[in-house]
Amino acid sequence: MLWGQRFGWTADQEQSFDLLDAYVDSGLEFIDTADVYSKWKSGNVGGESETIIGNWLKQTKKRDKMIIATKVGKPMGDTKKGLSKAYITQAVEASLIRLNTDYIDLYQSHEDDPNTPLEETLSAFTDLIKQGKVRAIGASNYSGARLQEALDVSAAII
Repeated sequence: MLWGQRFGWTADQEQSFDLLDAYVDSGLEFIDTADVYSKWKSGNVGGESETIIGNWLKQTKKRDKMIIATKVGKPMGDTKKGLSKAYITQAVEASLIRLNTDYIDLYQSHEDDPNTPLEETLSAFTDLIKQGKVRAIGASNYSGARLQEALDVSAAII
């Protein structure tokens, strides 16, 4: 797995392209990023990693050889955060544009959002899968108990 957190932070686009080329040339295919990468760098707004990966995908035309994972939920701005259906719907569109693709292989909740019911979050993810924008979903930075609760809710929705 190639972790795209450094793209747009410690690696500029040219360096990132070199890393991506070497990664794929080695026979590897899974890239993990997030919409918030690398917002923490002075002058960045978030989405830099996705943009670099998307530019590389557009240039190399290797989308069909890659498994792209990205995440949603960490703060991207005052109202751009969390796992509400409205925000997920907005955020996935922005990620798809930055990544220069029409689908995300693995779309993950970047962290738990205790202010949004799991039913709402999982319903939004279900809609994205049905629309073909997302192939699979996942979760990052959840407690074991909260992840089990999400699995139980998911089983009830299906």
